[in-house]
Amino acid sequence: MDKYIDLVDYLKKETRDDFYLGLEEIEEIIGQPLPKSAYNYPAYWFPSDTHYSANLIAECGFRISTDLKNKRLRLIRDGVAVNKPQVSSDKPKRVRTYQRKENVPEPSEEQVEFWLHRWDELEDYTAQEDAIDRLFHGEFAKNDNLQNILIKCSVLNDFYSTNIFKIYPVAKHILSLNIDDRLKKGDPSLVDDIAKVSINNKDKYFYSFASKYCSHHNQLDFPIYDSYVHKVLKYYRNVDRFFIFNENDLKVYSRFKDILIQFRSFYKLDKYNLKELDKYLWQFGKEYFPNNY
Repeated sequence: MDKYIDLVDYLKKETRDDFYLGLEEIEEIIGQPLPKSAYNYPAYWFPSDTHYSANLIAECGFRISTDLKNKRLRLIRDGVAVNKPQVSSDKPKRVRTYQRKENVPEPSEEQVEFWLHRWDELEDYTAQEDAIDRLFHGEFAKNDNLQNILIKCSVLNDFYSTNIFKIYPVAKHILSLNIDDRLKKGDPSLVDDIAKVSINNKDKYFYSFASKYCSHHNQLDFPIYDSYVHKVLKYYRNVDRFFIFNENDLKVYSRFKDILIQFRSFYKLDKYNLKELDKYLWQFGKEYFPNNY
């Protein structure tokens, strides 16, 4: 706590409701450098049992929106609406005001509990998930040989219909990445690394598959990306402005995870882990934002 006393004092005296605070400014305030992860991983700035500095900022009454590309945080006082888009080098477009659809309920604990209960009633999906979990956490858990990876990729591709027509080069690519340690650490850049693969000299990007492959190894650190979750996050960005982001940010996994955690914080759903949020958003999106084929 001692090294952050000055930061707490600084924030308690702050009168602005919405402002940027540079990481170097924080270092000047506390009188020592921040760890490298503070500069590289948005998740460092999300309140949790191990993120002490983020907890203190939250206790001072501010929500945190990361802009690590510009080495700064955006601090928004609790209870203050986000009315202006973030200014960053990405120059996100101003978000238009959208009308809320009458039949689409607002995210709430009641909604999450409803969909979690509904998930338990989906016999086919729960049986499928149990089978995958046994595969990913049993004798095929490690990713240090091609046979293990081939089996897991094949099952995921079949169960989730991820439309990968040549599994072998995908499995070989995963083997080359030496991923087991990164999976344990919850390294978000791993999803993008797995997703980018060359097949027959053509670059492919199996983003949803890669998020599923990582998630089934470490469900609490790797939420699953799919089109339904994409639509839900985009919708609530438009109607509630829970966080300002470009739609393309959802296709960069570290940003996608950042946005998902901001969604959870904004709607006060912090009691739910990312796997529970997965189950809720996937079913909710499938119900209210179905794909039109």
